[in-house]
Amino acid sequence: MQLPIYQADAFTSELFRGNPAAYVPLTRWLDDRLLQQIAAENNLAETAFTVPAGHGFELRWFTPGEEVPLCGHATLVTAHLLWTELGFIDDEIHFFTRSGELIVRREREGEGERLALDFPAQNIQPISLGKEYAEALNAEPLSAMEVPGSDDQLLVEFASANIVAGLDPDMRAVARLPYKGVICTAPGDGFDCDFVSRFFAPAIGIDEDPVTGSAHTYMVPFWATKLDKTSLKAKQISARGGELDCALKGERVIMRGRAVTYLRGQITL
Repeated sequence: MQLPIYQADAFTSELFRGNPAAYVPLTRWLDDRLLQQIAAENNLAETAFTVPAGHGFELRWFTPGEEVPLCGHATLVTAHLLWTELGFIDDEIHFFTRSGELIVRREREGEGERLALDFPAQNIQPISLGKEYAEALNAEPLSAMEVPGSDDQLLVEFASANIVAGLDPDMRAVARLPYKGVICTAPGDGFDCDFVSRFFAPAIGIDEDPVTGSAHTYMVPFWATKLDKTSLKAKQISARGGELDCALKGERVIMRGRAVTYLRGQITL
């Protein structure tokens, strides 16, 4: 069996920046174990797989360790590659996922374009944290938020962007926390944006994710309320870095960014 595979960098217009993801278009679903093996072999934060479905595509994402319910940057990569490599012509792509229907639109700007992700906003609530969180992150949080009943991601607020930039977590301790990922965020003072973030997910095989679209479905509602504005500029200040123009529209989060293709290849099984 031979399968096409592509790789692109998301939330950037420069190669080797933003967040890389692989994309494997399928005509039918393969065994879940094989999908997981392909993702582990790629060893990227996410590998996306699609199967045509009606007027759109079923979409799934796998880290090297497990399937995840939502991934922003791999969705952006998938849409980018459907338009640039696979001949999709409509200006709007509908993806059907475990997190509901996701929409990606092309927005033209002069001679270029951006892609706009239309995702559900997360209904987060404040929680109190034990001392193990400050010990794991090696910094004292101001506050924390979660989706009640979910162990997917924890949002942790810090006093300044410099604290977030300087975080040096104990990854083993972070992996023992009862969340698959920890979003660390602060006001964007000094970084020419509304808020900054970093994302740590060693429990699912990703020590630090370069740019995390799904995390912004937590942060955009949080900062929209805190800053009393619905249009927000975000920067994820990982080593590779990434920039997103975001907006809160009711119960949806819009994230705008670009992608650049890195690889076209073939998997032989």
